[in-house]
Amino acid sequence: MSTLECTKLLAASRLGHLGCTQGGQPYLVPIHYAYADHHLYAFSMPGKKVEWMRANPLVSVLVDTRGEGREWKSVVVDGRYEELVDRIDRMSEREHAWSILSKHVDWWEPGALKPVTPPLADHSTHVFFRISVEQVSGREAKERTI
Repeated sequence: MSTLECTKLLAASRLGHLGCTQGGQPYLVPIHYAYADHHLYAFSMPGKKVEWMRANPLVSVLVDTRGEGREWKSVVVDGRYEELVDRIDRMSEREHAWSILSKHVDWWEPGALKPVTPPLADHSTHVFFRISVEQVSGREAKERTI
């Protein structure tokens, strides 16, 4: 897929699978995101993925769709995690992320859904972050017509 086709799929989709690593161990989780200005914007509660991305900001995101029959498209983003911290000098970035995300229904899911195990008291603040798209690639499969 061309870069333009990859970008169109990123912009049209809401759900991706975020991959991060720590100490050679990969970790993969679903995220809801919004694509704008060459970034994927997302929201999360603190936890393993945020801790790992803080330690190693290099991440990948897979976004895929299914077509009719056996048709599919997938895009892989290689990028860099950047936390949009809750500070006065970064408030405009957080507000920008919120404005982009809030255009979509249920933008806070799955990051804010109630976990099965309650979070620790010192892990209750929400985290806005973005992933800078550094490289993008895509593939697709289509049924052949004879």
